Formats: sequence, C-alpha cells, structure tokens
Amino acid sequence: MKVRLRPLILAESCNPEWVSVPLEGWSHSKALLDATDGHLVTQIRNREALIRAGLVEGKDFTAIDSEKVAARVHRLAQMVRGGKGKGWTTNTAMQAFAYPYFEKLVWRQFRDRLIAKEFDLVHRVTPLSPTMSSLLARRCRKIGVPFMLGPLNGGVPWPKGFDKARRQEKEWLSYVRNAYKLLPGFRSTRKNASAIVIGSRDTWQQMPGKYHAKCVYIPENAIDPARFTMRRTRRAELPIRAMFLGRLVPYKGADMLIEAAAELCKSGAIRIDIIGEGPERSKLQGLIERFGLQDSVTLHGNVPHTLVQNHLVNSDILSFPSVREFGGGVVVEAMAVGVVPVVCEYGGPAELVSPGTGVAVPIGSREEIIERFRAVLGELCQHPERIDAMSARAVERAHKQFTWPAKAQQSIAVYRWITGATGKPDFGMPLPEEFSQ
Repeated sequence: MKVRLRPLILAESCNPEWVSVPLEGWSHSKALLDATDGHLVTQIRNREALIRAGLVEGKDFTAIDSEKVAARVHRLAQMVRGGKGKGWTTNTAMQAFAYPYFEKLVWRQFRDRLIAKEFDLVHRVTPLSPTMSSLLARRCRKIGVPFMLGPLNGGVPWPKGFDKARRQEKEWLSYVRNAYKLLPGFRSTRKNASAIVIGSRDTWQQMPGKYHAKCVYIPENAIDPARFTMRRTRRAELPIRAMFLGRLVPYKGADMLIEAAAELCKSGAIRIDIIGEGPERSKLQGLIERFGLQDSVTLHGNVPHTLVQNHLVNSDILSFPSVREFGGGVVVEAMAVGVVPVVCEYGGPAELVSPGTGVAVPIGSREEIIERFRAVLGELCQHPERIDAMSARAVERAHKQFTWPAKAQQSIAVYRWITGATGKPDFGMPLPEEFSQ
C-alpha cells in the first residue's frame, strides 16, 4: 500500500464561492487534500468560505493575513487596469507586488516545520501566471524539500487582426509581456523548482528550453464531478440548440457567432442562447435586431456557476469562437454534460477538444472565422446525428481526463517523481512537434 504523501499546498487564490482562478485554486487544492495528507495555505480573504465548505482551520488549512500589502495593491490595480473586467495583464502585473509578501509570511510560519521534514514537498498551485516568481523555490532547495510549481498558464499571443479587441480590453502591457523574463526571480524560480507543471502548449513554448526536462504538461482546466452531474439526453434535431457561454467582450466572439449563424437562424435550422454579461451586450442586441433574429437568439445575462449545467443540458453544441483563451474551462464543462464544443483552433480550447469530441475551427481573420463557423454550423445542421455521436465521446473524455480527482492523481504522480519514488510521469498529452522528441 502506497504511503500518502504530505504536501504543503500553496493556493493564495482559493475560494469555492467565487469563479475563475479562485474556484480553480479551491478545486485543485481540495482534490489534493482528499488524496493526500496535505495542508493548504491560502490568503485570509478565503478563510470564511473554506470554513463554510467544511475545512477545519489549523488542521486542514492555514490562512495567511497579507492584507497589509495585498489590500493596497488590489485598490491600486482597480484604479489602473482601465475598467472592471479589463486590463487583466495589468492586474496580474500589479499582483506581482503583493504575492512575494504572502510567500514571505508563509516561510516565516512554516520554515521550522519544513526544515523538520513535516512535509514531503511544497506545491504552489496558484498564482497560475508564469510571470509570478516564487521566492520559496530557492529556500526549499536549500533545505532539501522539493518545490513544485504549477500549473502555469498564460501569455497566449493575440492573433493577428484582433488588435482592436486587444486595445478594447486595455491590454497595453501585453505588448511588452515577455519583459517579465527580465524580472528578479524569473531564473531563480525555474532553476530551483524540482518540477514545473505546464498548463498549455503556449506556456510550454515560452519556457526556456533548458528547463524542459523538469516540465510536465497537464492541461490547466478540469471539472468537479459533483457540480456537473447532469447529462444531455436530447436528440439533436432541427432547430439545433447552440449556446455561447462567457463574458460579452470583443475577443470572445459572440458577435462573430451571431453573424455566422444569422441565415441558419432565419431558416429555422438553429437557435442560439447567449449566457454572460459584458460591455458588448448592447452591440449584440443591435446585431440581433438588425438581422431580425429576435425569435432565434436570446441574451440570458449572467447565470450562477452552480446553475450552468441546467442550461447546458438543453443544448446540442457550445459555439465558442473566442480568439484568446488560456484554459477554456467552459469547454470542459460543456463536454462533461455531453454538449459538443465548436471552438477556434487556438489557445486552451483547442487542446481540450479532440477529433470525435468536438470541432476545432482554424483561426484566421475575423471574416475567415465567421465564414468557417458558418460552414461548420451548416454542416452540423445538415447532419445532426453527428452531434449525438460526438456527445457521448465528449462525456467520456471529460470525465476520464479532465476531472479534479484525475488531476490530483496526475499531481501526485509528479510528487512521487520529485521525491524519488518513481520516474518522470507521461500522461500522453501531445506537445508541439518540436518539443516532443
């Protein structure tokens, strides 16, 4: 019988009641706690939510109060990012001023226990950004405790032809994003980490080649099987039910979906449900009215994450022409209930969809994406039986490879490698050809 490992799990952003990175930090960390004798360390703002979720402070987790720095940085970030929900690169850059203080307090509180080998390793689950260095990597190496970093994900380049969307998102720093490699701690973190989990092929390509031997590729996103228990049971028939799920911002492409499907909607071949909110809502409403699609395209607004599956199961396809996604968690969520994703072949979504479980549409200019989505949607409307065949395979793929318990087991396989129990794991996820030799 294998001995349960004792990781010290660092997830500064970890909250079961929020979405995006905090929910991912919680989901990953909780799965690790269930499968190991680990201890979670998080930021004080998550304390009450973790207690409500059933974790016991002191036994299961420790909350670090770094608000003296974190609160000030957060306020400043909101002032300079260019608007609510915008300037994500700027926001991440600002957090780089707060995170080192969090790790400083972690080291102060756990240094003696780490030296005493109460933990087998340290695993930093969040932040996810590869721009965020970790002072603990060097300190752990000095005391002989393996340090694991990741998943790291981010930095998907903006595709050509979408510079307007880039500016609308206030992504000014993305023009010089690679400058983070010059920041203090970049080389030290990678040099001293025992293992680096890479969450996407783009992030792998950003990693200097000399560190590839310690890198393991595991796609970032997953689903909680307890949250996605429903299954699509409908039979695909006209009108096909398509869903868009995401923020209503230019790069997500809801407007491209409406233009691509306009004629199909008018003919009664397809209906579209758009779930999400954002600054593009009025523009989308204008498109709906201009094309006369009021009876076939519905803007639902925001839906609580806990109710997302209730809407998904009444759909046939997730039509998601986003041109810049790091992880693409919505794609896994759709697959988990049997909804077939149709996505741009770019960034995270393209790494989650395999032949037979969905359709990855080649990226191009805005006009090319619209035309290609129009062709794919038209083909599926002509042959709806293909949707049902892909639906079953999508469910199998999502629940076999992309659940948090499965991801915890993958992390544990890396733990065993860096603690010397086994060799380097290979999870069978293909990398770009130049890195797969």
